[in-house]
Amino acid sequence: MRNAAGAVAGGAGRVGWRARALVAGLVAALAGPAAAAAPAASPVPGPATPGATASACPALLDHVFPELVSGKPVSLCQFRGKVLMVVNTASECGFTPQYEQLEALHRKLSARGLVIVGFPSNDFGQQERGSNREIAEFCKLNYGVSFPMFERTEVTGRRAHPFYAQLARRSGSSPGWNFHKYVVDRSGSRVQSFPTTLRPDDPKLVREIERLLAEPARSGA
Repeated sequence: MRNAAGAVAGGAGRVGWRARALVAGLVAALAGPAAAAAPAASPVPGPATPGATASACPALLDHVFPELVSGKPVSLCQFRGKVLMVVNTASECGFTPQYEQLEALHRKLSARGLVIVGFPSNDFGQQERGSNREIAEFCKLNYGVSFPMFERTEVTGRRAHPFYAQLARRSGSSPGWNFHKYVVDRSGSRVQSFPTTLRPDDPKLVREIERLLAEPARSGA
């Protein structure tokens, strides 16, 4: 009896194993096509590269200067896409009253994209001998200057700052005295030079600035 019972149990065990194997095969066969048809998981996007969509800084503007009052570094790259007027200034010059006209032009056209930047310089006639703090106080108290001003800078000769050397090279003209004016287009590539004697509110200069303000920015160089 025990042998017969064992044989029956063994047979039942083999049948059960075969049944389980058959079921497992059917499940695998049914799951296979579904798995093949399922789309591959999308990769998780990584973080965006910093600055990847930011406009490149034109080479001409790739300079940093200490701000006149605070001494904090300011990059000219922040002015990309603007029309830039660059002026070397002095506090004891016969042309110093041009500060008033520069400030008026700044207030009139800054909302449209004009940025005036002043660079005090002692290169001509030693007419900017004060400290940076003294220069800042003079400009604020006498002319209410609110456009960006930087620390005293050399603008001509072999010791000229590289920014001024680039302006001279691109325009074909170096400053000959205080309050020489450079005008840079929105792309930061084209530079025009205007002499000391041409007032900032001269119609010829204002018309040219307004023409550049109306132009779209192009790729810089």
